[in-house]
Amino acid sequence: MTRSIRSLSFVASQAPEAQEAMAELVARYGNAGPDEADVVVALGGDGFMLQTLHAMMNSGKLIYGMNRGSVGFLMNRYSIDALPDRVAKAEENICRPLEMQTIDAAGNRREALAINEVYLFRQSYQAAKLRVAVDGRTRLEELICDGLLLATPAGSTAYNLSAHGPILPLEAPLLALTPVSPFRPRRWRGALLPNHVTVEIDILEPEKRPVNAVADYTEVKSVSKVTITESENSTAIILSDPDHSWSERILSEQFQY
Repeated sequence: MTRSIRSLSFVASQAPEAQEAMAELVARYGNAGPDEADVVVALGGDGFMLQTLHAMMNSGKLIYGMNRGSVGFLMNRYSIDALPDRVAKAEENICRPLEMQTIDAAGNRREALAINEVYLFRQSYQAAKLRVAVDGRTRLEELICDGLLLATPAGSTAYNLSAHGPILPLEAPLLALTPVSPFRPRRWRGALLPNHVTVEIDILEPEKRPVNAVADYTEVKSVSKVTITESENSTAIILSDPDHSWSERILSEQFQY
């Protein structure tokens, strides 16, 4: 696919490398506002790309990232040359985030979106005790662990992989439910779930064993219940170079051990 590129909008993290790259690119290509530009070019690392995708959620804007951070898994290689041509030929990847709904110890309700994962983790020295239900059916009456996360295919190579969860192809209609340091049941290593299910997690003994919940970078403290579904309405669009596509990066990760 080749698209017409008339203008680009550049956004950058506060890292010196990102700021220097932005100044260089703006000097060569100009800098349209995000609303007027055909494509938003994000300069930084994976964290900044997540922030940009959240900021542009449901806008229909295409996001093309170039790595000026550390890992840069979500980013394309950095090069100043022929950027409009590269962007014009880039492949589109549609991200459908998870919707996290929480109830905290005071009864307050809060919602947040997660492109990578929703993660619950113990707040104190004591392990968390969780009850896990899928589509209203209890699957784990009591899970004792340091944490539990539900990852999208896009996020399966991030924290999920570090917690020994499975890598999911980008096109797979699946979510990865992965425990962090499970104590009981000790041998449970997680589950692959259809992406249309609703996952409900109740925190057992929340006063004695407080738990926090995080959707990407939005954290809610002392939750008592967390409900997670894949969004039916929200989308973000990320672009990747054809010779280094996002699908290929995820596939390659499975052969890096």
